[in-house]
Order: sequence, then C-alpha cells, then structure tokens
Amino acid sequence: MASFDRISSGISGLDKILDSIRLGDNVVFQLSDISDYAFFVEAFVKQAIEEKRNIIYMRFAEHQPLLYEQDGLKIYHLDADSGFENFTVKVHEIITREGRGAYYVFDFLSELQSAWASDLMMGNFFRVTCPYLFEMNTVAYFGILRNRHSYETIARIRETTQLLIDVYRSGDELYVHPIKAWQRYSQTMFLPHKFDSMQGLFLPLTDGISASRFYALVASQGVVHSDQALDNWDRFFIKAKQDQESGVLKSDTLKKLCKMLMGKEQRLTDLVQKNFTLQDFLHIKQRMIGSGSIGGKATGMLLARKILENSRPDLYRHLEPHDSFYIGSDVFYTYLVQNGWWKIRIKQRTAEGYFSAARELKARILKGSFPDSIREQFRRMLEYFGQNPIIVRSSSLLEDSFGNAFAGKYESIFCVNAGNPDERLEAFENAIRRVYASSMDESALIYRKERGLDNNDEQMAILVQRVSGSRFDRIFMPCAAGVGYSYNSYVWNKEIDPKAGFIRMVMGLGTRAVDRSDSDYPRSISLDKPHLTPLSGNDKIRFSQRFADVLNLSENAFMTLPLDKLSAMLPDWYKNIMIEHDLEAEKRMKELGIKGEVLYSRCEGIINNKEIISYIKDLLNTIQENYSYPVDIEFTINLDESGQFAFNLLQCRPLQVRGLGFKVKIPQCPKEKLLFSVSGSTMGGSIYQPIDTVILVEPKAYYLCPMNIKYQTARAIGKITSLLKKQDKNILLIGPGRWGTSSPELGVPVKFAEISNIKAICEVSYEGAGYMPELSYGSHFFQDLVETGIFYAAIFENQEDVIYRPELLSKCHELIKKMLPDEKSIFDIVKVYDTSSMNLLLLSDTASEKTVCIEGESL
Repeated sequence: MASFDRISSGISGLDKILDSIRLGDNVVFQLSDISDYAFFVEAFVKQAIEEKRNIIYMRFAEHQPLLYEQDGLKIYHLDADSGFENFTVKVHEIITREGRGAYYVFDFLSELQSAWASDLMMGNFFRVTCPYLFEMNTVAYFGILRNRHSYETIARIRETTQLLIDVYRSGDELYVHPIKAWQRYSQTMFLPHKFDSMQGLFLPLTDGISASRFYALVASQGVVHSDQALDNWDRFFIKAKQDQESGVLKSDTLKKLCKMLMGKEQRLTDLVQKNFTLQDFLHIKQRMIGSGSIGGKATGMLLARKILENSRPDLYRHLEPHDSFYIGSDVFYTYLVQNGWWKIRIKQRTAEGYFSAARELKARILKGSFPDSIREQFRRMLEYFGQNPIIVRSSSLLEDSFGNAFAGKYESIFCVNAGNPDERLEAFENAIRRVYASSMDESALIYRKERGLDNNDEQMAILVQRVSGSRFDRIFMPCAAGVGYSYNSYVWNKEIDPKAGFIRMVMGLGTRAVDRSDSDYPRSISLDKPHLTPLSGNDKIRFSQRFADVLNLSENAFMTLPLDKLSAMLPDWYKNIMIEHDLEAEKRMKELGIKGEVLYSRCEGIINNKEIISYIKDLLNTIQENYSYPVDIEFTINLDESGQFAFNLLQCRPLQVRGLGFKVKIPQCPKEKLLFSVSGSTMGGSIYQPIDTVILVEPKAYYLCPMNIKYQTARAIGKITSLLKKQDKNILLIGPGRWGTSSPELGVPVKFAEISNIKAICEVSYEGAGYMPELSYGSHFFQDLVETGIFYAAIFENQEDVIYRPELLSKCHELIKKMLPDEKSIFDIVKVYDTSSMNLLLLSDTASEKTVCIEGESL
C-alpha cells in the first residue's frame, strides 16, 4: 500500500470524522482512563486482524494489558527500566524488523514517567520514534493521560504526531475532540463529537446546549492545573517536600529520589540511602540544570563528603565547602534528539557502526546547539560563579562505579571564566560539547566494549565545580593537588604498610598528578612513611617536578609554566613551603657566568606537615570503612601564610585492588634462569602467570632512534598485540621508562587500547638515556592497568635485590620480521620472543613482596 492510503480504525464513525486514518499516521489519544483507550485499541486491532495486517502490541507498562494473546497479534514485552536509550533502541530495532506497513499499539506512554521520572524523556522518545514510524509507512496508536504532563511535553507531542485526539467520558457518554489532523480538513472535523452507540457514529456538537454541556464536562475534569507548566520531575520533588512537612513522607519516596538522582548501582545507592536525607536530595535538585541522574562522579563526591559529615565531623570541618552544579543526564539525550542526530546514535549502537558512526556523531556534537531554556539556566549558573574559574567534568551514568572507574576516558575542561558574559557562556557551552563528544572517543568505546558495557545506557551528566585555589598575581591554582588511595598497591619498600594508604601529589593544578606527560615526576607518598622514596641522592632532584599547571587569568587560558618563571608570581611564604633550589646546578651555572635559579618541587613542606598527612590518612580510612571497600580520591590542599590548611575533596570512587589474600610460593633458583627478580615496586597483587610471548623494546636502540620512529614503535606494538590477541597469547611487555607517556623521550607513547590484552607490563630504567620507571600509581594509565588486571613491575637495574637479564630471551625464537615484515625501521628496536619453549612464568607474592619472572623448567 502507498503512503497516505486510507485504512480503517475499526470504528466507522471515527473514520468519518478524520477522513480516515492514513498509512504513516501516528495517532495519539489523550484520555482520563485506560478503559476508554482500550475501546479504540480493540476496534483497531480487530479490524487489522480481519484484514490480515501485521499488527504488533508494544507492552511495557504496569497497567492492565490492553490486549491479550490471540491469533494474528504479535506482542513484544519491553523493559522501560532499562533506560531511555536501551528502550528506544529496542523499539527502533522492532520497527526495522517488522518492516513497512505494520500496525502498532503502544501502552500508555504516561507510564514511562515511572521509569524515567521526567516528561522530557517521554517527549524525547516520542520525537525520535514517531518520525521513524512515519518513514516506515506504519500506523501507530498511543495513549497519554490527561493532566499528567507539562504543557511543553504536550506541545512537543502535538508538533510531532499526525493525529491528536482528546477523549472525554461522562457515564455512558463518550466524546472525542480532534486537536490535530495533519493534511486533512472538514467544516466540522475539529468540533467536539459525541458517540452514538446505536448508529456507531460520532456526531458533531453543533447546537449550543450540547456544546455547553461538553465544555462543562471538560472543566470538571480539570483541564488546567496550576502546576502543569512543570515537568513531572519538578512535581515529584515538590510533593516530596510537602509530604515531609505534613509528616507523611514514605521511605519509598527517598528510594525513588535516590534512583532518579544517583542511578541504579545497588552498592552505591545503599550507601547513599544510609547517609542522605530528603534535604540533601532537595539541595541537589536546587543546583541542577535539567533532569535525570547527576552521574557517578558527582554521586561519589557527594557521598564521600556526606560520610565525613555524618561519621567524622572533626575531619569534615577542614573540608572546603562545595557549591557544585549538576547538568542532568537527560540534557545529554535531549541535545542529541533536538539537534536531529538520534539516527546516528542508533547506528552507533550497532556492531557495524560502533566506531564509524561514533566518529560522525562526535564531530556533530562539537557543533550542536542547546535549547533556549537550558541556555538560560547556564547563564544563571555563570552569573553565580562570576569570574571565578570553574571546571566542567564528565559524570556519566557508569563512571566511578564499583568495577568501572572510566579513569581518564572522558574529558574534564577548565573554564578560566574571564571575559564578558557572552564570552563566558560560549566557552562554557564549548566545554560541555567537548565533554559530550568525549563519550564517543575511541578509547572510551573500547573500554566499554571490553567490559561488556557497550549496550548499557550511558548517558553523560556533567559536574560543574568551582576550581579550588588562590589568585597569585595573574595566575590561579591550588597550593597542591593530587590523588589518594586508601590501599597502597605499589609497595617499594618492606617498611611500608599498604593499608596506610598512598597519595600522589603535585604543586598547582592536579592534572599533572593523573597524566603521564612531559618531563615531570609527581611526588609519591606512602602515608605511614611519607619521607621514604625509592630514589636517593641526586635522583631525588632529577626525578622531581619542574613545571606546574595553572590558569592564566590575563590570557584566559590553561597553561603549563616552568617553576623558575612561576616563582616570580608567588609570595615568599608559599615558595618556602613548596619550592626548593637545586643548589649544585645553580653553583655550576654561576661558575659559568650564568644567572638564574634552578627550581623544583617535591611538596616537601606539605609532607613535613604531620597534621596534613595524618588528616589525609584518617580521611581515606574513614571513607574506606564506610564503603567496606578501598577507595581513591582526587583532592586539593590550600594553605595560608599562618600555616592553616583547607582540604577539598573533589572526587571519590571505589578502588580496584587485585590479588590480595592469595599466597604464591617464590622458588629459589639460579640467577641464569631469571629474566628478572625484584622486591616491591609492583602492582597487581599476587600472581601466577604463564608467559608465552615477550615484547621487548631495546632501551639503547629506542633512545637513539628519531622521534617519528619512536611514535612508529608505539603503533607497531599496538599491531603486534592485536595479532597476538587472535592467538590468545599471554603477553609480557618490557620497555624503558614510562609506558603510556605523551613524551616519547621519556618512554614509549602507547595508548592503553593498544596494549589492553597483555598480561603484564614492566618499566625498566636505562641510565644511559635517563629513562626511569615512574611510581605513577594514580595516573589514568595506571588505573586502566589495575582495572584490566594487568600486572605491573618497575625494574631499577642498579638497585639492591634487583636482577634483570634480558639476554635470557636470546634462546627463544624472535618473531618481529615475520609479524611485521614491512616495519624494517623498528627491527632493531622491538623484539617479539616466543617463550613457550622455556615455560616462562611470572610469579609474585604480596606477603613477601617478591616478584620473579623465571624459566619454568627450573621449578
């Protein structure tokens, strides 16, 4: 049948009013009772079955079924609680599978409010589903409850649908009032009509008495509500507050609020419900833009603060107050829907389009526009912050949960917030676009796919935080920032207690504590032995921080400045705490007639402050006890001239710790059977892992090769691991300096996605080039290693109790020329050894802190 062909509704009187329903029509009935919707549905389905049409019932609501199993009717059972995206994608798949010309009956759309909490998302579902039904030349029936939805939602439905019909009942009297009938008209079509059951006709109300009775009926059913300008989301919060004031608040209401705002992960929501009151939820609502979840990052930050407030007020008093805002996850989907990109999103959810469509969607997201109502809320928020710098942070539904940290996968963007209001708004909206677009980054997609999360509802909420810090001349930064861990998986000395916790700290903004970049080394601190480091002598100075990340207020930009330049902008009291002089280097410069300072930071002033170190240790332990699970945090520390400090807790999430509580026997063996042996300096817990392939980057050859070959080396390793993945190989990766660095002169700049299938990774020192493993537990790269279960070891060749003998591999078959015959420039740099013949084993025992990689035949 052709598009717009007339079809029968099964009620001849309705067909006459509407000049027939047409193929392509979406028919929306607005009613007060489900039984009236059933009247129209049953007639429509009966007629369709008689005509042997392909008729489908979409069953998803909690109300009584509109239809039951019968010959000629297909019923699909859908789960609206799976989330807007999964539900919408499933419906789209069914429509595609059933093909052109199908007939559909949907349950009451109003029931989607229970699952998604907001009218906004119900309207979004209608806006993306109805055009596709129209395109597929179908006919679809929908029902919505009168007075249940906001004016804006009804307007969006009216704009999208082809037919909108108001239905009223008074006893046995049934009325219909067509509101919209696309591309059809008659002189009486849009009048109210009364059903004459004897004739089976709807008769127009043309006389004054009948019309006045009808409009009296309309008025009695409350066609206008004082709060109908509000979304169901807003009405729910208002009702909760009224219930509390009346003393009738139910525990189920708090559970519903927790689910609406914080998501569905049981372990986190249990903690939230234990620690939050209604006032806490209402306070979050007051600082929200849009509706939906505030996401994992915002939830973790608020939960950790609430735990401290409830259980350790003494610690809570030192916390900087937070005044964050939250952009609800519904705004993300609304942005996609209103910009017309939902088809691309649907395509991206398929196996074929998972990566290719993501690239297209990412490019479009960076250029989209926001609804005027949302932009106005952005303006009000920016007026609140004024010219204080803010950071726009991802806070997706899956982020920072138990088992899935998404560390570094999504963007966080600083807004210096200089400029006039329009410029600040433009910068803020661009920051949001970048965060939204990062959900389509290849690394994030691979991360989700490897964890079986590629089909999960992954909406992107956003956390907007005031940047913690102080103004120093024309720059803005905190005194110090970093990441902290309640359990120290990287123990480099037997004196260290892993349960005491660990922090990784830098001067300035905390970006340098989580990214492996440049030639800087953050300070790694075991909280029970803060002055104990794996470095000694000049290495303490050599492997220290020489640059700081700051916000430049005059240039309205994020910047990295060398400490000698930054020092001139800082007060003496701050420099005394955070900055040190390399006296030997300055002496040599003076002897050469060169003026200048050589400065570095090891955060020594903070480490010497026992009160601060003890505070962080207690804070981490308190949160861990409440979580009943190790945690990691992001923080800033600000000080004043008197030595008073304030601690800002920016983020908190469960920490993945593997290999605890299981013992591995480390055998005694001759040195010639060892590939390496180390004490401490590992992450990943106890392990007993056969290794059948070793990928080795030769330090000297890598050091001597040009910069472009260094990058080529990284890409070649990605190709090698991909080929070996197909063979299900157990891979050990060994190389100089820092794996995953963005600076090739410090190590191999692989992307984590290129090595995510390996079993273990080693960083080896090479003093001839200054390559040094970095104790960067806490960087995003290392978070990926821990979550994926990849074992890590640092090999400091000249340290006591360290043995490293790469020559052991020379007896193995080398595969690089066979695997990558065209990559001749890396043949001397990268070696791929088949170690299956020597039964190579990687053994590590947490209790003894001993790790060996050993030829298996010696056991």
